[in-house]
Amino acid sequence: MNVNVMNGDGVLSAVGRTPLVRLARLLPGAEFSVYGKLEALNPGGSMKDRPAALMIRRALERRVIDHETVVVESSSGNMGIGLAQACAYHGLRFICVTDSKTTAQNIAILKAYGAHVECVTEPDPETGELLTARLKRVGHLLGSIENSWWPNQYASRDNSDAHYHSTMFEIAEDLDGHVDYLFIATSTCGTIRGCLEFVKSHGLGTHVVAVDAVGSLIFGNTPAKRMIPGLGAGMRPDLCPIDLVERCIHVSDVDCIAGCWRLVRSEAIFAGGSSGGVVSALARMRDEIPPGATCVVLLADRGERYLDTIYSERWIVEHFGDVTDAWKHGFDVRARVEAAGV
Repeated sequence: MNVNVMNGDGVLSAVGRTPLVRLARLLPGAEFSVYGKLEALNPGGSMKDRPAALMIRRALERRVIDHETVVVESSSGNMGIGLAQACAYHGLRFICVTDSKTTAQNIAILKAYGAHVECVTEPDPETGELLTARLKRVGHLLGSIENSWWPNQYASRDNSDAHYHSTMFEIAEDLDGHVDYLFIATSTCGTIRGCLEFVKSHGLGTHVVAVDAVGSLIFGNTPAKRMIPGLGAGMRPDLCPIDLVERCIHVSDVDCIAGCWRLVRSEAIFAGGSSGGVVSALARMRDEIPPGATCVVLLADRGERYLDTIYSERWIVEHFGDVTDAWKHGFDVRARVEAAGV
């Protein structure tokens, strides 16, 4: 059965069906198999293309919106880009509320699709979180713009449905249902909810590992500064399947950097920050995973969006100094920084 929740003509019909590739070099000597789901090969560059396309399509089908509607959403990057792509295809106006952590590349991509970008620069005074400030700005825009609509990626079941009907379906089909461990970065929690519900409803027995950021409030209670967008959140989204998650691993910004360098140097996969987080989570669980097991890591987006941060030696040194943990994992980041004359 070929499930394609993004049916139709044009670029959105290319969303999904991303490759699942064997990562034989990622953890040398490991007695289990690792596969990576290459979500960067979606046309908008990330796994967020899936829910973005489905949310817009279903809203049009349900007549919740029409072609005069202004779509307004909060996003630090990938969901915003996915929505900008879908809105551009359907001829809809789109306003993306970002914040100061959003990369220059992502803002440029949003504008190229025709989105209007509003950037929140100060955290919410009550919570200290940029996400809360973004959501308040979304609320203000919805109240002031006639015929405006908020997809609400943090609560929309269309978000999780996209991953139930496509992401997890594809993984299970490609591996004949033999998936022992699945590592998923958490943010809106649409991906992990959709995949978990598929696992439960199909009796797969897959151990789904939630990967959250240190300082995130999804699976933690102590807020802290976070530098890597797309991983963690300043609140627990309504989609968070807290009752279904058996295991969560918290990763730091440095863990994300280390995982990205490991991935690009061992497998030539140039991926974004959350991908580095899931790779580091997998490496941390290495001794717990039994021989012969099959593991899958969801690699959410492209590395090009992080050239000024994760892949910049200057940025690493400026924000983290001697990131000892990174080169403990085998990346000679220090040598590269010194060679660059920093």
